[in-house]
Amino acid sequence: MFSQGVKAGPFVFVSGTTGIDVETGQLAGPTIGEQVRQALTNCRAVLESAGASLDDVVEVGVLLADPDDFAGMNEEYGRWFPEDPPTRYAATLGAVIPGVLVSIRMTAYIG
Repeated sequence: MFSQGVKAGPFVFVSGTTGIDVETGQLAGPTIGEQVRQALTNCRAVLESAGASLDDVVEVGVLLADPDDFAGMNEEYGRWFPEDPPTRYAATLGAVIPGVLVSIRMTAYIG
């Protein structure tokens, strides 16, 4: 079983989300920017379904298949959180999933 997100009291926990376009079932593209954009779009949809928004996010975890993609990830990420960004960590994605460059998880507080 897999939950895209769980609401627990004033918190919303969004599971690790990749850059798969939910309409096509395919990766949004081969670049880190395209996949980060889609992963964040997917995270936003999960947050909104739980009554939260990106403004409520307090922590983000980013897992990269290739640490050399950090700069490209950070560039797209900065467009989504231009001011007062949430805390964030980045690490290497342990699972090898063909074509997947990034997985993003979030915690939001809506108290």
